[in-house]
Amino acid sequence: MREFGIYEAKTKLADLIKQVQQGERITITNRGEPVADLVPSASHAAHQTREAIVAIKAMRTAAIDQEQFSEMRQRGRR
Repeated sequence: MREFGIYEAKTKLADLIKQVQQGERITITNRGEPVADLVPSASHAAHQTREAIVAIKAMRTAAIDQEQFSEMRQRGRR
């Protein structure tokens, strides 16, 4: 988990949101004391889980080709 001061978090908010979308947790501090956490949305995580289950089931039935498999693998590494 990374930490950012309030001022730095304010100036880099867009970048921090992108990092959170990729699953990272970020702590916002005020004079070194943690005051808030930026964490991925629970609904977003649930949606990603459902997508993964559908993809795994599709792989079991061999309904995907090598290109689709490679794309899913790369997406999973983010």
